[in-house]
Amino acid sequence: MDDFQQLSNLIREASRILLFTGAGISTGSGIPDFRGPNGVWKRRQPVYYDDFMSSEEARIEHWDQKLEAWPHFKKAEPTPSHLAAVDLEKVGKLDCLVTQNIDGLHSKAGTSASRLVEIHGTNTSVQCQTCGWLDVPDEAFRQFESTRIPPTCSCGGFLKPATISFGQSLRSADLLRAETAALEADLVIALGSTLGVFPAAGIPLMAAKRGIPYVVVNQGPTDQDGLPFVTLRIEGDVQEIFPAAVRGALGA
Repeated sequence: MDDFQQLSNLIREASRILLFTGAGISTGSGIPDFRGPNGVWKRRQPVYYDDFMSSEEARIEHWDQKLEAWPHFKKAEPTPSHLAAVDLEKVGKLDCLVTQNIDGLHSKAGTSASRLVEIHGTNTSVQCQTCGWLDVPDEAFRQFESTRIPPTCSCGGFLKPATISFGQSLRSADLLRAETAALEADLVIALGSTLGVFPAAGIPLMAAKRGIPYVVVNQGPTDQDGLPFVTLRIEGDVQEIFPAAVRGALGA
């Protein structure tokens, strides 16, 4: 049996799948590789959360970086892998989808909020760092672009794109939901992630250490390659592998 058929069989047999997704799942969505050689994160230093909260200059830099990226995120469309995850939910196989991505594409594809954990937050909202108020980001971006003044909430708190910045803790509620899913899943599949960013990358390991099948699909090496908990490691483009495996499992 080849790797593709084994993955398809595992999906067919499972009833509580935990998906863990990284940047590789958004290949082809229209979002540039911001961490690539010419990406914004190579040209500009990331802004740490404590600096954002304490420095107007740091807040301007953070909003500048987000403003540069926003048009790409806004136009991006879900890939076949995002849609395949929705297909698994429709037939009742998807227990939880934990994503490291901040692009909002799983939600845009149709994954239910009750099944989705955006562990590093999302660019599709802005959040007040004082009262927690959430809103769509368009007006905040327009205001910043025209005034160069970082936007604030009506309560006076700093508004910030609702992503987890360097030095900022993961949201405890999101971490709890992800960990609960890891303890209940009967199959865990990591898609398009190098599995090197913790604590997020510990979620699929938590599930795998219970003895359930653990599949890693990625183009290029991951930090969890060769671990005894990995049942199946498939090298290649997620877009070519995962949607086809889901179709095979569901008989489509």
